[in-house]
Amino acid sequence: MSAENFEQMLDDYDKTIRNGEVVEGTVISVKPDEINLNIGYKSDGIITRNEYSQDNNLDLTTVVKVGDTMEAIVVKVNDGEGQVLLSHKRLAQEKGNERLKEAYENKEILKAVVKKALNGGLSVEVEGSRVFIPASLISDTYEKDLTKYEGQEIEFIITEFEQRGRRIIGNRKTLIMEEKEKVQDEFFKKIAVGDVIEGTVKNVTDFGAFVDLGGVDGLLHISEMSWGRVDNPKKVLSVDDKVKVFIKDINGKKIALSKKFPDENPWNGATEKFAVGNVVKGKVARMTDFGAFIELAPGVDALLHVSQISRDHVEKPADVLKVGQEIEAAIVEFREEEHKISLSMKALLEPEKPEEAEAAVEAPAEEAKEEAAE
Repeated sequence: MSAENFEQMLDDYDKTIRNGEVVEGTVISVKPDEINLNIGYKSDGIITRNEYSQDNNLDLTTVVKVGDTMEAIVVKVNDGEGQVLLSHKRLAQEKGNERLKEAYENKEILKAVVKKALNGGLSVEVEGSRVFIPASLISDTYEKDLTKYEGQEIEFIITEFEQRGRRIIGNRKTLIMEEKEKVQDEFFKKIAVGDVIEGTVKNVTDFGAFVDLGGVDGLLHISEMSWGRVDNPKKVLSVDDKVKVFIKDINGKKIALSKKFPDENPWNGATEKFAVGNVVKGKVARMTDFGAFIELAPGVDALLHVSQISRDHVEKPADVLKVGQEIEAAIVEFREEEHKISLSMKALLEPEKPEEAEAAVEAPAEEAKEEAAE
């Protein structure tokens, strides 16, 4: 042994280290579950798999090799077997915590891969330090299935940092809302009432549908879905349907939409189409005791009064008609300004012949005489 090596051994023997101290060493051996380091101390350092990574199944021979240099933090000067217990994981966490503290103070946007979906949130790791993102801060909408985020790289900011309590909270929702606000501001600068636009149905309710116009939602009310009658929006629209609409109104951040395009208005040219005397065909849409409403075209209903259904006495329309039945009738009244049309099926019947009318009157009289004679 040379004098120089002997001197080094004496220095190493006299060297003192303390718990929590950061040391640097050279890998002298590596097994799947532990790493041995020469740290320039009288005893070698050991890093177990548990003190290297969060992954309990990691094969350490795949991440380090003999001759590599690495830093670690002293956990225990003597582990009971004469070795120094070290932790690479804890050192990484300390450095990661410093990184997160800096990001928290500077409101920096961070990127990290989601390690795991937990009950109530997501766990991500930044330079060895864990960050928890609660479910309420993952998105601006309710997320039922959080497992879809596993393995995804996401952006977030740190909104809570408590190093001692190891409470580090990430927030993705704020970034999403800020981005949406930018998109909305740009969108509202480009649009105006009357603009025709294509959108995608996002949600359908009893009173209408919400349409995604490209990062901004508009409401298509049930009354604006068609010139015809719509009883249930879910029967005419489904989620993900593409729809062509026009902007009817803009009120602040609210957009009202319509599919009732003026050039498709069924009352266009009504003066000629529905002039008194015209014979039209239609379907029975609904009935009341006093008459039936006949749909002549989507958005155009006409009243067929019970007295105009037949020459014979009809107690109520449902006695002779049914919903969906197609009928033919004459227009007997048209009030354009009020959009009111009256029909008559009776007007299309041929006039009674004089002799038939007389026979219809005399027959009851003869029957009465015969009854009196008896």
